[in-house]
Amino acid sequence: MNVISKYINKFRLTVVKYVYTNRLFLTYLLLAILGAVILRGVTIGNPFSLKPFLVDFGMILLIGAFGYLVKPHNQFKYFFIWLIIFTMIEVVNSVYYIFYEGFASFTQLSTLSQAETVTDSIFAQLRLIDFIYLLQPIIFYYLHNILKSSTYYNILDKVENKKHMFIITFVASLLFLGYSFGTATSTDYSRLNKQWNRQHVVERFGIILYQGNDLFQTVIPRINSLFGRDEAYEMFVNYFNEDERNEYRGENKYTGILEGYNIVYIHMESMQDFLMDLEFNGTEVTPNLNNLAKEGMFFSNFYPQVSVGTSSDAEYIMLTGLLPSTGGTVFVNYSNNKFKTLATYLKDEGYYTFSMHGNLPSMWNRSNVHPRLGYTDLYYKDTFTFNDEKNINNPDVIGLGINDKLFFEQAIQKLETIESTYTNYFGTLITLSNHSPFDPNPAFTLDLTDYYEDEVTKESKSSCYLCDRTIGKYIVSSHYADEALGDFINYIKNSSAFENTVFVFYGDHDAKMSYKDMNYLYNYDYLTGELKDESDESYIPYDSYDHNLNKKTPLIIWTKNKELSKIFKGEIKDVMGMYDAAPTLFNMLNINNEYVLGHDIFNIKGNDIVVFPNGNFLTDKIYRNNSTGTYKILKENVEIEDDYIEKNTAYTERALEIGNAIIDYNLFDYDKDEESD
Repeated sequence: MNVISKYINKFRLTVVKYVYTNRLFLTYLLLAILGAVILRGVTIGNPFSLKPFLVDFGMILLIGAFGYLVKPHNQFKYFFIWLIIFTMIEVVNSVYYIFYEGFASFTQLSTLSQAETVTDSIFAQLRLIDFIYLLQPIIFYYLHNILKSSTYYNILDKVENKKHMFIITFVASLLFLGYSFGTATSTDYSRLNKQWNRQHVVERFGIILYQGNDLFQTVIPRINSLFGRDEAYEMFVNYFNEDERNEYRGENKYTGILEGYNIVYIHMESMQDFLMDLEFNGTEVTPNLNNLAKEGMFFSNFYPQVSVGTSSDAEYIMLTGLLPSTGGTVFVNYSNNKFKTLATYLKDEGYYTFSMHGNLPSMWNRSNVHPRLGYTDLYYKDTFTFNDEKNINNPDVIGLGINDKLFFEQAIQKLETIESTYTNYFGTLITLSNHSPFDPNPAFTLDLTDYYEDEVTKESKSSCYLCDRTIGKYIVSSHYADEALGDFINYIKNSSAFENTVFVFYGDHDAKMSYKDMNYLYNYDYLTGELKDESDESYIPYDSYDHNLNKKTPLIIWTKNKELSKIFKGEIKDVMGMYDAAPTLFNMLNINNEYVLGHDIFNIKGNDIVVFPNGNFLTDKIYRNNSTGTYKILKENVEIEDDYIEKNTAYTERALEIGNAIIDYNLFDYDKDEESD
């Protein structure tokens, strides 16, 4: 017993001595791991998951070990700098996750230049928890001052064995990391290497390794792109020559039907499908969009595939039929690339091409990118007449710029001039008023109030439970955007022009409503002041899969041409991605562009697969979440073959790989023979 007691006392003294002489390091360690845990908790929701915890802990130990090679009086600076770095990583990712449900990348930092016009949108969604990480360096600095006023650093100078402490800490970090990597699967390593499924990487390997790997993945491709173009080009050519892709090519009943017609894209900011099913007090939220869907050809299962470039990604996809970059933004990071788009092909055929928007041309770098996409002229903020003073009493401005009603009113004048000047034209009109943060405006007229009779007192009462929530503000804003759209359509109908013009209306992306807000819309009971549960007869099931499926946006092809309007009519219910729109229109215009990742929807009906930049995919049978590896069957009595998931997952990964290669290596501007000379 004396021997055991002796060893216990010795161990206790060793621990006490270690803690006493390593207070600075242990505080760094505790604060750093706490920040990583909180970040996972407020983003993906698994703060105490062991696997990412062990990797984060190992990485923090590994970084901290090198602090022991620094003189004790300078150790504070070393650990403090790293805590600031961790804090920046956590704040940026915490805020970033609100908007994109993913994690930030160094290649995407350049998109911060776009924040100048969406500052209000960003601040509107910030939470207090997003800044709790700032306490890390503050607490650490406070402790340092306490230690500095004591004899801590002087004692450390005398007793600390720097090499010994470095080796012990370094070996401990390797043990944690070795175990974590030793238990990782080949799929884990594949996702870490490809880095496009960022949520899974953070869930498996933690935020610190994710961000370090992201930096590595950002630098290496820039170096490899100088040497790996031949391999990328070969992969690219082989992909587009495969029989599987050729299977869905060819003519159909719509081939060439739009030859010689003008095409105008109407890019509808944040307009989602679910709005078309809503009404309040007998008033439809989107009556004009609903009528447009009835009059034209309405694709009711159309899914955007945007990444961090949001609206600019939508423009890229709608023009090219390709997927956006998963490691940056095409418009910002790859603005000097060569593109094959509807605009470039039609321009070569003699079409006049243009784009219009009521915002600054610098937003999303459009002033530089739009000419490369094939637009001849750009009509932006400086070409529209309005009072651009930003205040609540200025009716000309809503959110980021000219309100949609004024924009359309003046755009129609520009269109009529274009119509009378050019034989054929292709253009895009980009709306603006329905951009977040959906601030209240006197121009918004939709009343969301519920009027009812108190069951006890029989008094007339009212409740506007949606008014102060983001979802309510979005609905009211969308109603205004729909009113402006209605004015535009009436202009077109009443004009003597545009008989030879086809309009393509599309929602660019979802409005990034939270799951909580959407569930509140569907299941809040204003009489009880609580959310309904599944036992309530009126309860509407709404899970995470429903939330993703609810992100679809409208796609409508419409024309006032009487003959064409007989053809472009009816609802197309087939699942399709945004990257299918351009191939469908290429065929209708009788343009041969084989370098698209989407398909003509009328050739692939019922067999389409919608590939999302985060690795999720959607078919007419299932929606699969690549991060969790789970899926939801969308139809009753549907059997999923054993290899169905594996086959479509492989298809998804390859499509993303090809899409990124086209962008990263600028393959449309690559002459293999010239490069080899």
